[in-house]
Order: sequence, then C-alpha cells, then structure tokens
Amino acid sequence: MSRGLVAYDRLIDVVELEAERLAAAAEGQRPERQVPACPGLNLGEAARHVGSTYRMVSTWLAEGSQPLVWQQDPVEGQELPEYVRGGVRDLVRALRAREPDDPCETWWPAERDHNFWARRLAHESTVHRMDVQAAAGLPVDPVDDDVAEDGVDEVLTLWLGHRLDLLGVRGTRAGTVAVRTPGRTWIATTGPEPATAHLLLPDESPAADAEVRGTPMQLYRWLWGRIPDRDLPPTTGDHDAIAQLWALLRLATR
Repeated sequence: MSRGLVAYDRLIDVVELEAERLAAAAEGQRPERQVPACPGLNLGEAARHVGSTYRMVSTWLAEGSQPLVWQQDPVEGQELPEYVRGGVRDLVRALRAREPDDPCETWWPAERDHNFWARRLAHESTVHRMDVQAAAGLPVDPVDDDVAEDGVDEVLTLWLGHRLDLLGVRGTRAGTVAVRTPGRTWIATTGPEPATAHLLLPDESPAADAEVRGTPMQLYRWLWGRIPDRDLPPTTGDHDAIAQLWALLRLATR
C-alpha cells in the first residue's frame, strides 16, 4: 500500500486549485469540444464527471456508504463552471473538517480513510483539468513536481496494482519497467501474475527489462494516456514490456 508522497492539507489545496482551473477553462466553451487525448470524451462530459464525483464523494463521506447514483447532472439552467465550483466547495469543507487518518468508506480496501479521498480527488481534478484545457484549445498549466510524482505513484500502485486486478486482467508475458523521474524510480511488473508496482528506496538500484523516463509531469500524463511515447525522452530496453504496461494501464484507468 502507498500512503502517497504529498501531505493531506496540500492534497486538499490541490483539489480546490484544480477545480477552479477546470471551471475557468470551461467558461464560455462549447461542451462538445473533444478532449484530444481521449477519443469519445468531450469537454462537457469531463467537467460533468468531475462535478458529479465531488458530489458523490461528499455524500459518501456524510452517509458512510457509496451512493446508489454515481453520475449526476447540473440542475436546469446551471452552467458547467458553477456545477464544478458548487460541488468542490462542499467536498473541501468535508475534507478539511477531518484528519487524514479518520476512517471512512472508500473503494480501496487497503486505505479506508480521508487521506484516500483527498489524494484520489486531487488527481481526478488535475487530470481532467488538463483534459478540459486541452479541449478548449488553451495552454495546459504545469503540474508541480511533488504533485505529479504523487500522481505517478497513485496510478501505478492504485490503478495498476489494485484496479486492474479487480478486472481480472493480466499480461501475456512477464516484464518489468522502471519508471524514472529525476528524483524517484518505480518498478512496475506485469504479466500472467497480478500486476505490481513499488517505489524504490533511494539506495536501491533498478533491475528492469525496460526504462521509461521523463519529468514528473511528462510521466504523469503518459501513464494516464494523455501524451504518447514520442513526447517522452527515448525509452530503453524491452519495448514490448513498455507496450504491455501501457496497454494494461489503459484498461485499468478507463
């Protein structure tokens, strides 16, 4: 289990900041504009999904169980930016009222506390903020290195290491990939056995079949399928192992 690399209060700040960036990017935009990196997803759907998720998690925290209705829509006449802003206000208030270790229900058995939701929604907000900005034809704002590295850790440990297993999906051949930022390295293992990923200690040397490297933001976006391989520095080693990791992540994060 990974508790993450960013403190609870900062994660909540990220949720608040990224929600506002997303809302601002959606102002005056046509909702049908397509997200370039996600065929079939448009600006309006991305914004509605985030606003709906804020409300779903707020209800989950208040009632102690998963709401029966996941996806919600703005009320009649409500613009998407205000839908996002209205949802995040209640969520942030609920998170700030509790400590990170305070227990609550989540969809990850390994972490049933408020820290899970602060982290999950920090990255939900950040990834979809980038989607909305890209769909709107706006510059994609950078992601701070510490947040991006935490996002790399989350997508590898939670989505590849847990969500994929819930789907019962496996690779066809064993392969290990080192995912390396200038300051940290993760080892992701995929194949016929359940996928695993872990962050190496500073004094550990990576032993892997292939290596993918880049800035924290590059790897964050790549692992979430928002940029292609060609936008990274050249990869090394077994390219089939990298392709398998990429394909499995697309299934885990869809």
